[in-house]
Amino acid sequence: MLDPQHIEAIAEELVQADRDRTTVPRLTARYPGMSIEDAYAVQARWARRRSEAGHRVIGHKIGLTSRAMQSATGITEPDYGVIFEDQVYENGAVVPFDHYSNVRIEVELAFVLEQPLKGGQVTLFDVLDATKYVVPALEILNSHIEMANRTVVDTISDNAALGAMVLGGRPVAVDAVDLRWVSALLYRNQTVEETGVAAGVLNHPATGVAWLANKLDQHDSGLEAGEIVLAGSFTRPMWVERGDTVHADYGTLGAITCRFE
Repeated sequence: MLDPQHIEAIAEELVQADRDRTTVPRLTARYPGMSIEDAYAVQARWARRRSEAGHRVIGHKIGLTSRAMQSATGITEPDYGVIFEDQVYENGAVVPFDHYSNVRIEVELAFVLEQPLKGGQVTLFDVLDATKYVVPALEILNSHIEMANRTVVDTISDNAALGAMVLGGRPVAVDAVDLRWVSALLYRNQTVEETGVAAGVLNHPATGVAWLANKLDQHDSGLEAGEIVLAGSFTRPMWVERGDTVHADYGTLGAITCRFE
């Protein structure tokens, strides 16, 4: 385990990297004994710094839940991060490209909770009961740590690589559609780059939300009513460049568009 001084120093380094729009050398190369619990401690300290600066937490993200994402990253277990209110864009947004590093897009579903999920034994059915609605979402990945040979420890420390999210499309009740069969076409500049089906996320996207609630319980926390939960990507991350237009077609659930300027 890292001592509190190292935890604080790493969190400060990541805060500064975000300000400077730069990346730092891989943490696990510099701290070979760094554990997953150390990484969540760094993330918590980073999040506390943002909260102290006046930013409000509105939800959580789950990462690395699908085989597509695990194969793309070489990481074999899920992780999570926190979502702040200033990280949410509306459909059709113009996103400032220079605000992020190593910019990639993922296709996801977002669960908006009507009831809290806590206690450590949350099931898929508990998630469905607690959800007000599900809505399409794009996640913008933003890495502050060099990507070559990174591990889940590096990713967790970096708030699970969350940069921002774009909400859009049509909100639906969990029993209005078969969430396993929600599909999407992901376009970059009018060309389909990725396709996927939501069952790719642990066989059902609500399974990821249950995993998150139970993981948070290990850290003396939980999911609150009103939170937005990004359930995990069911496509591989798609790289974007300055000037690109991104469009995700979710069929009957509508579409999301954003442009990187």
